[in-house]
Amino acid sequence: MAVSKGAEEARNHLPELLDAAEKGRPTVITKRGRPVAVLAPIMAYSAANRQHPLTPLAGSGRGLWGPDSAQTLRDLRDEWSR
Repeated sequence: MAVSKGAEEARNHLPELLDAAEKGRPTVITKRGRPVAVLAPIMAYSAANRQHPLTPLAGSGRGLWGPDSAQTLRDLRDEWSR
């Protein structure tokens, strides 16, 4: 569960908040009572921004466009021009 701190308090206690983040505890930083930022462990950030390979998806759309995908695309384009 994230702890909430005002901007001034977060500024004054930054070393403690960094220690808490190192231990896996995020902190929500507020400004005038509104949440504006999160100080979170880097693991959470890197996991959310990790790129995933596309190779497991190869072939997953096979059959989606029918036996002739070029014709299906032409039909769809024609549908918009009517």
